[in-house]
Amino acid sequence: MKQGIILFILLFLLSLPGQAFAESELELRVRTLEETLKKQEETIKAQQIMINELKEQIKKDEVAIIPESKENPQEIKKETKATGLFGASAMSNPNISLILNTYAYSSNLTTDELKNRGISGYTTEGLDRRNGFNLDSAELAFYAPVDPYFNLYVTIPVSEDGATIEEAYFVTTSLPKGHQIKAGKFKSGFGRLNSQHSHVWDFVDNPLPYRAFISSDDSGIDEKGIQYTYLTPLPFYTILGVEILQGENKTLFGSDAAGGAHAYTAFAKASLDVSDNATILFGPSVITGKTKTDTVAANTDFTGDTTLYGLEFTYKWKPTKYQGFKLQSEYLYRTQFGNLTDLNPGGIVQRLDRNQDGLYIQGVYLWNRWEFGARYDTLGLFKNDYILAGAKQDQGRMPWRVTGMVDYTFSEFSLLRLQYNHDESDVTGKPNDELFLQFIFTIGAHPAHQF
Repeated sequence: MKQGIILFILLFLLSLPGQAFAESELELRVRTLEETLKKQEETIKAQQIMINELKEQIKKDEVAIIPESKENPQEIKKETKATGLFGASAMSNPNISLILNTYAYSSNLTTDELKNRGISGYTTEGLDRRNGFNLDSAELAFYAPVDPYFNLYVTIPVSEDGATIEEAYFVTTSLPKGHQIKAGKFKSGFGRLNSQHSHVWDFVDNPLPYRAFISSDDSGIDEKGIQYTYLTPLPFYTILGVEILQGENKTLFGSDAAGGAHAYTAFAKASLDVSDNATILFGPSVITGKTKTDTVAANTDFTGDTTLYGLEFTYKWKPTKYQGFKLQSEYLYRTQFGNLTDLNPGGIVQRLDRNQDGLYIQGVYLWNRWEFGARYDTLGLFKNDYILAGAKQDQGRMPWRVTGMVDYTFSEFSLLRLQYNHDESDVTGKPNDELFLQFIFTIGAHPAHQF
């Protein structure tokens, strides 16, 4: 009996260290898990701080464009640029892109005939093209937020004639909701094509109404000035805008028309989703100002006032990424009155009144990576009054042109386009049959294009 009790006591004593060790090991595991949890909590806090900082950076770098959203027509689609070219903050490292726009060209007319091919009664400016190879431009673009209050944009096209500053402007980012100011040199908000760069057009060249009323090249209304826009709280996307411009456009106004700014613009643009896959964009525009230009007739100067009205319409249907259709049209109407001075010896001054219009309509069908397009543009469709010294002048037949196009998009950075124009805009009746083979290449990051 005593031996049994002694044995029990010995076994009990031998088990105590094991129990102590087990308890000690359990406590260690608990402490380890607690420390691990604490570290994870600290990591989560650090990551949340980083997320908040990135959200603030994104807000500063957002670029508002006309919406494509089908779920919410009021939504402003945004492209974020949280980092610069080499990954650092965009504030200290701006986004840079280069867009090469070049083409091969063939026409039944000579280079001199193209340069002298104006549109009688509309403009004396000819076409700056030559048979063979042409470099439209290599366009450098810079974009970066300046600080929480401004974004800065600069576009510098480089051609064989040298480099020019096409756009250099700032945009506010911190005004009350819906309000925005743009100032510097920029493309006016007038019309549809004017506010776009030529490399995003569906066709190589601008339509006849733009050539006759705005510019013979692709520059458009590209002015120094200030623009104010207001995104209204309407149930569908609607933006209103006004501009005060220097008025240096050669065809519309001329830099010597008046001292200081002498051109003014107003426009409205609205967008509606008409179905799950279709959207329309429409709106009127007007630009008016003092004019002094030499593009009305040969060896003359015109001094007076010009007003150009515009009405744009775009319909987009895109059920999938690789299928879609776009219908686009603009109607332009110009009124002009003033004095036409003959610059030849013994020349006289005569009263000139012009009321003229123009229209283009184009359609483009997307299938996979291919696009097929057709365009018709004309002048004097409803109105072509050229009244000199009280007498209406006969300008001959109505100018018109038809265009066919096919292009292939290799990627979002490269495009090949073949285009044919049959141009009957010359009043003598001599057509201009043109063939373009255009290449567009893009490298680098740049802000999103408009809808």
